[in-house]
Amino acid sequence: MERILIIEDEKDVNQLLAQNLQNNGYETVSVWNGLDGIQQLQNQHFDMVLLDLMLPYKSGDEVLREIRKDRDIPVIVISAKDLVGTKIDLLTLGADDYITKPFDLGEVTARVVSNLRRYHSKNQKKQLTYKELTLDTESKTLTVNGIELELTAKEYGIMELLLQSPSKVFSKAYLYEAIWGYEYLGDENVIKTHISNLRTKMKNHSESNYIETVWGLGYRLAK
Repeated sequence: MERILIIEDEKDVNQLLAQNLQNNGYETVSVWNGLDGIQQLQNQHFDMVLLDLMLPYKSGDEVLREIRKDRDIPVIVISAKDLVGTKIDLLTLGADDYITKPFDLGEVTARVVSNLRRYHSKNQKKQLTYKELTLDTESKTLTVNGIELELTAKEYGIMELLLQSPSKVFSKAYLYEAIWGYEYLGDENVIKTHISNLRTKMKNHSESNYIETVWGLGYRLAK
């Protein structure tokens, strides 16, 4: 299920958006200020952000700048500001779409569907390669030096994330919430066990170490 973060300080508007998206099959998380929005993005996985501009503590454009430092997920700005210049500035800054208040819920849903479809289409690659690794996203297989590994669904999900962003460090919390789909409550053993199993399986067919531990931060593909 795709997860959408709603950053909107008007609670009735936030609730209306959340209910509408949930009715259309999406999981939502609601926050009411920019700082909480950034914190949620740092600690959890989201497929899209609905972002208001006039937010307490950190404005919408500041949040957008933070998002675009290391994420390319779709961001739809929802604001009462209807000035052409404002829209141009935000689209230039990295927003994917702009909806003006008051809005029609049907239009919001259509924009969400359209932007998510475009995003997934843009990022869909049939094969991801790194050194001797080849991951096929259609057959859901991973090979090392041409030898297919027997992976669990969770192990495959971890490797797909790592291969999609080879230089990115993934925290244990991010991996757990992205792959397992539940809130991370600090149990490191689950992630450690899966990483250890992956290392063992790959080591059987290659002398290279593919998964690097970045102490205090998480894991990434070994340089």
